[in-house]
Amino acid sequence: MTLLKTRRRKHVDEWALVLTSDGLSPSVRREPEGFALSVPIDEAERAAEVIAAYERENRERLSRPEREAPAKGDLVTGLGVSAALLLFFFFTGPRNPAVIWFERGSADAEKILLGEIWRSVTALCLHADLGHALANALFGALFVSAVCGALGAGVGCALILLAGAGGNLANALFQHAHHVSVGASTAVFGAVGILSGLAVAQRRRQQSTGRPWWVPVGAGLALLAMLGTTGERVDLWAHLFGLLAGGALGVPAGFWLLRPPRPLVQWAFGGVAFLTLLYCWGLALD
Repeated sequence: MTLLKTRRRKHVDEWALVLTSDGLSPSVRREPEGFALSVPIDEAERAAEVIAAYERENRERLSRPEREAPAKGDLVTGLGVSAALLLFFFFTGPRNPAVIWFERGSADAEKILLGEIWRSVTALCLHADLGHALANALFGALFVSAVCGALGAGVGCALILLAGAGGNLANALFQHAHHVSVGASTAVFGAVGILSGLAVAQRRRQQSTGRPWWVPVGAGLALLAMLGTTGERVDLWAHLFGLLAGGALGVPAGFWLLRPPRPLVQWAFGGVAFLTLLYCWGLALD
């Protein structure tokens, strides 16, 4: 009994292989119009069931969204940002309120609320001591690399800077006055928040049936508990607000950016981030 006639030899061979693997006895013959697949009459009903099940399984497999490959980290950008932080520290030195960098660039909550918004950005470049700078350089290399690997160097750095500045601004609003902080750790936790947000968006987008969507959120909070609450003069609230700001940026980025944008967009975002840093320091030192 003939099951299939087609001009495509590949299609006939595929069905023949499926039937043979199920213990049936298909045969393929060449005809003027193409190829024909046949089975003995007593196997016809079983062969039809096998082919129907095979086609149904293929349709279901093709309808399922493909799992996205994990993004590779951008170690070059991560190390570059860390090197810039250390270089700036050796230029400014440890925290000293009498030095103009700290006098005009620290995240002074009272002055931020009075309009010196640039301090939310400039404070990310300053560090209290060498240990503080080294820790942020180390963890910054790790998390900046991961974010930039997922979003691209320009977009990733721009969002990390925005998360860090947003965290400092929210911290100033929360602390109100008489609170001064410095350090890139707010931006580092902003990067952690972005990664958590991206993971949440990916799970929702893929409709994952594995671990629930809030698992990445819990992972981000766990990192905050492990890394953001130890050490002297730790500004826990700044770390938390940086994490939350990063998450608020990471979720929409994860839905809108299914892959890193093209190089022109990366250069544009990276340029805006760099110019923002220069502009804020220009305001601070004017």
